Amino acid sequence: MHHHDLTPLLRATVGFDRMMTMLDTAKRVDNTASNFPPYNIEKTDEDAYRITMALAGFSEDELEVTLKENSLLVIGQKDKEPDQTATYLHQGIANRSFQKSFDLADHIKVTGANLENGLLIIDLAREIPESKKPKSIPIMTSIGNKPELLDKG
Repeated sequence: MHHHDLTPLLRATVGFDRMMTMLDTAKRVDNTASNFPPYNIEKTDEDAYRITMALAGFSEDELEVTLKENSLLVIGQKDKEPDQTATYLHQGIANRSFQKSFDLADHIKVTGANLENGLLIIDLAREIPESKKPKSIPIMTSIGNKPELLDKG
């Protein structure tokens, strides 16, 4: 476990620096699951973010991470019926399907998703397309009476 100094994003301003409203607009399957699964959102770099979800008991093939337009959807599917033969003295481990979505700002891409030690780690980065980046326009001086043309690069 390597720890960077990651300032967790404040819930109110998880606006990918105003650009991202990754607030908990989790479209919930049912209200009991509202706090499941627990997750963190971190800013790991100028334009990089990480969502970590605690998913103990889920395997890779029970999880699906989809990015559609500006929505990141994480679905956990538990197929097996609960084991009726087991006698639980205490059952505190969630073993249920869920569906959680995060609203993303424009140009956010998923750069990786890994499941390790029961944690699903989704890395996100903002990739601003060239056409949207600020361009500096060179200022030309006109020499004589022939104005220089702007270089259309």
